[in-house]
Amino acid sequence: MLPVHDPHTCAVAASAEIIGAKWTALLVHDLSEGPRRFSELERSCHGISPRTLAERLRLLEQDGIVIRHSYAESPPRVEYELTEKGVAMLPIIDAMRAFGHSWLDCDHTHVHTHAHSAA
Repeated sequence: MLPVHDPHTCAVAASAEIIGAKWTALLVHDLSEGPRRFSELERSCHGISPRTLAERLRLLEQDGIVIRHSYAESPPRVEYELTEKGVAMLPIIDAMRAFGHSWLDCDHTHVHTHAHSAA
């Protein structure tokens, strides 16, 4: 066992640093269904402030998990979408969902799956 879980040398620590940040798992979960506008993400993440959402999206973009698309329309439209790296996180989200249903007494009537789920 490694004596120190340093995010620069430990893959689990590096992954936990990203997925463990507040709102990240929920944003990746929402974006698993396809591109979303800022307002859609804000509505689905009840309790997130616009400032926090913008900051989290910016960090996910810097980490290469989310890509931001700007469309020259009137009014301007911006959408966020998972990158290949973001899509690679979906099995983690699926495992979190399964754990929540099995061990945390989460509502089984709202089973949510996405096109990228592993069988």
